[in-house]
Amino acid sequence: MTGEPPAVEERLSSPVGISHAGLFWGFTRISLVGFGGVMAWARRALVEERGWLTSQEFTSLFGLSQLIPGPTITNLSVCVGARFQGATGAIVSLLGLIAAPFLLVLAIASLYSRYAAHPAVQAMLRGIAAVAAGLILAMGVRMGRDLGRSLPSWSFTLLILAGVLLLHLPLALLMLALAPASMLVAAWQKRRTP
Repeated sequence: MTGEPPAVEERLSSPVGISHAGLFWGFTRISLVGFGGVMAWARRALVEERGWLTSQEFTSLFGLSQLIPGPTITNLSVCVGARFQGATGAIVSLLGLIAAPFLLVLAIASLYSRYAAHPAVQAMLRGIAAVAAGLILAMGVRMGRDLGRSLPSWSFTLLILAGVLLLHLPLALLMLALAPASMLVAAWQKRRTP
């Protein structure tokens, strides 16, 4: 042993390093810090801060989580939890993700029903919407960097973007239609790279 820390790939291959408590509190923190814009914070926490996933692994799990029915972030939490601690890890990660926001939503709902018409509350909600849009855009830019200069990856990305924005096609339909072709291209690229 050289005394150097293990590479990210080595750490990720061993699920023992992340406990149930680590998964619970990690996803609780993600849900509280990213309240209203969780996915951008999830990427930052899982890839940049904690190093649980590489950037490419996050992008792959993010894509898979979008294909599975249900909210993307809950699907992602289940995938990450299952990866590191199996079925119990999936449950613990999901509970960590939803417990605190559930309690917060109950509290906010009672306040909103009382103060919804107040101009300051309306202004605050507009500001929160702008912040959420910015977080989503920032995550998209970071994930775009992961694509690098891969022409096929950018081609599929632009096809989906054009289909949604210009042709107003449902995102799920486009993803299902293009997924087989993108998987074939990715497999072909992987075989070509030594």
